[in-house]
Amino acid sequence: MNIIISTDALNWFKEEMDAVPGDSIKFFARYGGASTIHEGFSLGVTKEQPAEVLIEVEHDEVQYYMETHDKWYITGHDLHVTVDPDLGELIYSYNES
Repeated sequence: MNIIISTDALNWFKEEMDAVPGDSIKFFARYGGASTIHEGFSLGVTKEQPAEVLIEVEHDEVQYYMETHDKWYITGHDLHVTVDPDLGELIYSYNES
């Protein structure tokens, strides 16, 4: 399980979420929406300090992570975060790890 974030997505976080060094960005499973790995669930994102980190990656002193209670959502997969160039929105894709 890994989190891979594209350069475009890193810039998106800086511009849209005002991510600065010392911030933590949390990816979390939420009810509703759709994903390719869990029907009826999707991934949310918020700026929040972690409680129990499962996986994380750091870029430009900003921590991007998922917590242990969302292990069921990501187990067996790597999370890839990119940006839709036409919509300017985040895209989440999952590859088996």
